Amino acid sequence: MTLQQLKYVIEIATRGSMNEAAKRLFVSQPSLSNAIRELEQELRITIFERTNKGISLSKEGVEFLSYARQVVEQAELLEGRYLNAKPSPQHFAVSTQHYAFAVNAFVKLVQEYGQEEYELALRETKTHEIIQDVRTLRSEIGILYLNEFNEKVMRRLLKDANLEFHSLFIAKPHIFISVNNPLAKQDVVSIHQLEPYPYLSFEQGEYNSFHFSEEILSTLSHPKSIRVNDRATLFNLLIGLNGYTISTGVLSAELNGRDIIPVPLDCEETMNVGWISHKSAALSKLATVYVEALHEAASNPI
Repeated sequence: MTLQQLKYVIEIATRGSMNEAAKRLFVSQPSLSNAIRELEQELRITIFERTNKGISLSKEGVEFLSYARQVVEQAELLEGRYLNAKPSPQHFAVSTQHYAFAVNAFVKLVQEYGQEEYELALRETKTHEIIQDVRTLRSEIGILYLNEFNEKVMRRLLKDANLEFHSLFIAKPHIFISVNNPLAKQDVVSIHQLEPYPYLSFEQGEYNSFHFSEEILSTLSHPKSIRVNDRATLFNLLIGLNGYTISTGVLSAELNGRDIIPVPLDCEETMNVGWISHKSAALSKLATVYVEALHEAASNPI
């Protein structure tokens, strides 16, 4: 087993593709495949599972990747200390539901810990994809919420994927609306008052179950309903159509401006917002710093 082989494993896991990893590593795909096959034979484990749909980490591979990252990080520290080598680009990825505080934390991470070179990823995506990204270690951290309605289903999915949920905060539901919306001056809004306005929610694709909904109270019917795929479009529709969405109430005026505001929703439900990680993988330094920034951003919205 060589340090180069460990770097190969990390790159393949990061890219999710043998071909893309080979391009990044400037080696031929057959050479890369042979190196991984030799490593697997030497260790007598299967690191990557090959199927018609592509390549993914096996259960043993997830654990191996965690150790490989630690070894490579320590080797790079030694090289930097004694060989004056140029630090390798930092790598970190997070998959999240569409939360402003997750972006705030990411901004802080980059500002305080970004080197001259880094390769980071912030994926605002669908709930099911968040779970899959963390299961396969495409992302180290995933951000989503649990509540009384979805918790049983979500806990089972997390358990099957060998993931664990860490609570960040408990939120009372709020609506996000334009400052020009007639409801903007109210201290609290009832569900009945929302009926004249378009309800905006995030599309969940083929996993469009109520349990995967990013918005609480997902089983309610709405006379006017629009689904979108990204936060910028949703915010534009909040302003242009006087629409509303239901979320945590944690919003950043610095990043999102002051045209959108949160207003408490008259509702007994709560949202347990948290982050998920793989049980078999130790968090990297950047992941640990990001989790700290998450706590700060969630408790101190700007």
